[in-house]
Amino acid sequence: MFSVPQGRLVPGPYRSLCADRTFRRLMPVFALSDLGDGMTVVAVAWLALALGPDGGRGALAGTAVAAYVLPGALGALTLGRWMRRLPARRLLVSDSALRAVLLGTVPLAHAVGLLTPAVYVGLLGASSLLHAWGKAGKHALFAPLFSNDQRLAANSVLSTSLWTATIVGPVLAGLLVEVVSPAWIIGLDAATFAVLAFQTGRTTLPSSPAAVLVPVNGGAKRGLSILRGQPELLGLLVVTWVFNLAFGPVEVALPLFVSGELHAGAGLLGAYWAAFGVGAVIGALALGAVRRLPLWPAMLGIIAGHGIGMLPFALTHTSLPSMIGFAFAGLVYGPYSALSFTLLQERAPAESLTTVLAVRGAILLTASPLGAALGGFLLDRTGAPAILVGCGLLMIAIVPISSVVLKLTGDHRRRHRPSPGPAERAGGHRLRHRLVRGRRRWRCCSAQVSGTPSVGHGGCFHDLAGPGASDLLKSVVVLVHPVLRRSDPQHCAEAVGVVDRYGQ
Repeated sequence: MFSVPQGRLVPGPYRSLCADRTFRRLMPVFALSDLGDGMTVVAVAWLALALGPDGGRGALAGTAVAAYVLPGALGALTLGRWMRRLPARRLLVSDSALRAVLLGTVPLAHAVGLLTPAVYVGLLGASSLLHAWGKAGKHALFAPLFSNDQRLAANSVLSTSLWTATIVGPVLAGLLVEVVSPAWIIGLDAATFAVLAFQTGRTTLPSSPAAVLVPVNGGAKRGLSILRGQPELLGLLVVTWVFNLAFGPVEVALPLFVSGELHAGAGLLGAYWAAFGVGAVIGALALGAVRRLPLWPAMLGIIAGHGIGMLPFALTHTSLPSMIGFAFAGLVYGPYSALSFTLLQERAPAESLTTVLAVRGAILLTASPLGAALGGFLLDRTGAPAILVGCGLLMIAIVPISSVVLKLTGDHRRRHRPSPGPAERAGGHRLRHRLVRGRRRWRCCSAQVSGTPSVGHGGCFHDLAGPGASDLLKSVVVLVHPVLRRSDPQHCAEAVGVVDRYGQ
């Protein structure tokens, strides 16, 4: 037998997360709740198909999927006066408790014969009223406690948990629906929310200066103003909204594709979502190794890849091509959420983070349900394969349209950027000259300390290949630190030490 040091298997940010006591206590209940949500991916639509009348099952399935998330947007926009004052933990507990109670009513109403389509849609809608605030609280819970790299790792773990649940949850639901009603599967989801509310409520978060800031002004308007003030965040929000709109019909069309075109049951539907989840888990974990990606190329590449993965649904004689395509769609989609949330956590003010996340969530919550409702409407008039392929084509079309809009927006900003006056241009030339002079002084000092042969400007030059700050930072430090303003030999050792300390 042999052992491998843990540091060689687990990247540094993930190891620091595992060492955090609060994260260790809450992550298991997050994963359990995600598993419950994974089961409802199958259960909500399947129960709607069972309750719906002939000729209207697709419309009811689309309405049920929309009702499960859409009222969360209304809650984010109308309840901000009260909810924005609550800390992240209270937001998460409130949402989980509400969902536990109302979703738990679904199997009880079904058992006594009171679960009509109207009652079903009403319970789903009421349970999602605080969804945007609960999701904001979940992602804001650890933001003030971790560094940037740790936040990216935490978001990747949360995304991995979600997609792992997308693998296991639908498969488990597909097995359970063969022996029990989908209503009882929704009841199991309610139980996971109850556990989440209990564990989160009894967990004490470590004190942090950023964690105690409580937003008291602005509400939804404040969140919108922050998003409007940062074009990068606003553009990402718009592109994500259209992306989610294009994906909405998939949740409604896929069950009918399985039952109508492939003549299969809930087990195959669960296998489709499991394949999507396997791909997404691999993609989300890969993000922890890559760490940083260029924002727009990564986002648009994810959307295009997802659309390409939907095209094999045109082949209806067997499930294999569409299963592979759906797995590929999950693979490229995996890093999307972690990248988006990490960017928001870095750019939004700490005291307004939950408000910004809630407003963002409210806006995005309207996209997928609207797409699901539209998909249900179209399913009663066309086939499921056409809807699924059409969704993929729409996703692919987002990429060139977004690229053109980004180019036009950038050109517009450059044309309307005020030109610097003579004094500003002169100041810029002087600053560049001082930065070059500072870099030369640093190289001179470094050469004298290391004993490197002197060549070049001022009789000394050193190729910067070692650890420490970048050339720009070294130049700035040289200019502002009194020791580094002199490059005589007796001060060079101390100068090099100061710059290296600044660079760590």
